[in-house]
Amino acid sequence: MTQWEPAAGQGRIFSGGWRESGGGVFAVTSPGDGGAVGTVGIADEHDVEQAGLLAVSAQRGWARASFRTRADVLHRAAEALRDIRADVEHLLVRESGSLPTKASHEVGKAIDELVEAASLVTMSQGDVLPVEDPTTMGIARRIPVGVVGVIAPWNAPLMLAIRSVAPAIALGNAVIVKPDVKTGLSGGAVLAEIFERAGLPDGVLHILPGGPETGEAVVRSAHTDVISFTGSSVAGRRVGEVAGGLLKRVILELGGNNAFIVMADADLDLAVASGIGGSFRHQGQICMATGRHLVHESIADEYVERLGAAAAAMQLGDPLVEGTTLGPLITTAQAERVQGIVDAAVGGGARIVQGGTHDGVFYRPTVLDGVDAANAAFRSEIFGPVAPVTRFSTAEEALELANASDYGLSAAIHTRDIARGLGFASRLRAGMVALNGQTIYDAAHIPMGGIGASGNGGRHGGHWNLDEFTYWQWVTVPTISD
Repeated sequence: MTQWEPAAGQGRIFSGGWRESGGGVFAVTSPGDGGAVGTVGIADEHDVEQAGLLAVSAQRGWARASFRTRADVLHRAAEALRDIRADVEHLLVRESGSLPTKASHEVGKAIDELVEAASLVTMSQGDVLPVEDPTTMGIARRIPVGVVGVIAPWNAPLMLAIRSVAPAIALGNAVIVKPDVKTGLSGGAVLAEIFERAGLPDGVLHILPGGPETGEAVVRSAHTDVISFTGSSVAGRRVGEVAGGLLKRVILELGGNNAFIVMADADLDLAVASGIGGSFRHQGQICMATGRHLVHESIADEYVERLGAAAAAMQLGDPLVEGTTLGPLITTAQAERVQGIVDAAVGGGARIVQGGTHDGVFYRPTVLDGVDAANAAFRSEIFGPVAPVTRFSTAEEALELANASDYGLSAAIHTRDIARGLGFASRLRAGMVALNGQTIYDAAHIPMGGIGASGNGGRHGGHWNLDEFTYWQWVTVPTISD
């Protein structure tokens, strides 16, 4: 336990300073070795109300801070995260079951988000527009939305929280973060620590760990103006329903069942390597993970054989044990959910090439062949280390299969014909498409988001954050005429 984690048994939450929570405590355990990691307080409705009042008050002053002041806080927060990077990476391994490489990648991405957010303050904040009266100036300017409620998941807890927190703070908003209690330290306490070190004024940031009840209280709060939610499509629909009824702007980044399309002319070595990474990175617990391998029938046998061999060679175990290449799922319940999908897939005609079983939280890397469009493994977001393979004979069939999903987050196409790949990509229902790469790709400066069951078209990243965390105000100003 490092110095910035809540002390065991105190049940503290961060709301302008550590204090006692009203909803009790949650003991965080490591999925890798089952050992204790720490405790977090569970915020109740009263905690949310108090945090909202403090946030509204603090936001007024923060919105008036100079752009340099806000940028400096973001840069200092990035430096603070660099200072404790080793501790944070270790915490991510223990708390979320990340491999060390994934933990390092996540912390690096979080630092990138902080630095990129600092640049928002010097981007154009509005436009001068003509008005009928020549003695009057018309200005359309961006104004902070107020208080942003951020509900973040457990799979990449630090990065997926900071992706909304950093730009919202940079643009003059206060933020209430509801991390998942299973990762309330890396997704909550770390944020509190780095912004405290950065000198963020009290009351601008509030960390309120909890479950669905806490999240719904944040959405319903009279003090939150925008809700940024990352998580499952089922939970996202509930968030959208509640927020919509309250006429609140809501940013939904939800699940994915992402198509990985391998054409007959693909570089097979590259395609296999990308397919392995897409399905098995972080045990498949990534919204952009490859959910459906659509492979041309002429190369499918070799592709499946190579994928199965790669899965068989993986070392499943505790991420802290040297040589481990595939870690645990977050809970046994998640492993059992994945098992249910695999069992249903086999019942629907799929063949297990490799894996297909689990021992507690450790799910063996699995390859399924003969998966058709009606199969459970084709229809579901599995969120586990499973690679379902579906064969196609023509490009039109591949396009039909790729679009045969309610999800629309990411996709990848492997072909040596780049012009054909670009044309194919334009017909895909996906917010992000990679040619000759993985379905998993994001960066702090790109538009990140999906359509359909994958989200409401909101975009995280770069200047697109301006659209999510500010609103437009039209101002007319009389000028002195000659």
